[in-house]
Amino acid sequence: MNFHGTTILAIRHKGKLVVAGDGQVTMNDIIIKHHARKVRRIYNDKIIVGFAGVTADAMNLSERLDAKLSRYNGNLERASVELAKDWRTDKYLRRLEAVMIAADDSRMFLISGNGDVIEPGDGIIGIGSGGVAAQSAATALIRHSELDPRAIAEAAMKIAASLCVYTNDVLTIEELGG
Repeated sequence: MNFHGTTILAIRHKGKLVVAGDGQVTMNDIIIKHHARKVRRIYNDKIIVGFAGVTADAMNLSERLDAKLSRYNGNLERASVELAKDWRTDKYLRRLEAVMIAADDSRMFLISGNGDVIEPGDGIIGIGSGGVAAQSAATALIRHSELDPRAIAEAAMKIAASLCVYTNDVLTIEELGG
């Protein structure tokens, strides 16, 4: 999937979870908003989600994940798998153009309409048009610096914003732990 218009980065490092998203909204080749909030808390503020793709679709998926979390008593893995199953098999949901990261104090998943529920092995995942740049920068900073997780996320997102025309450096950051 190649979504334009955002970068979301999730990092679990030193006992802390940080999820960061840029604020730019792009329609075709025009920037129409600089301060969008693409990272938010759901399920009694225990789960952080970040999404890339069509905004209405991402909001729909966020609400559906929140409902699944309520149904499965906050079990993020089970709720994520059930959402991915619905997303892949439901005629309406299959048309949604988004991808999301969902994380709690112990687990982190990339969830997609292809039925993917992927937990990164190294505690870092990036999505959206600048996701690879942000993830690469965060990986290097974790391996070669003593920065705290928030500082790593901020620096990695600024690097992604300097490379990706669909990403800006106006950040929303949510944290859990530590």
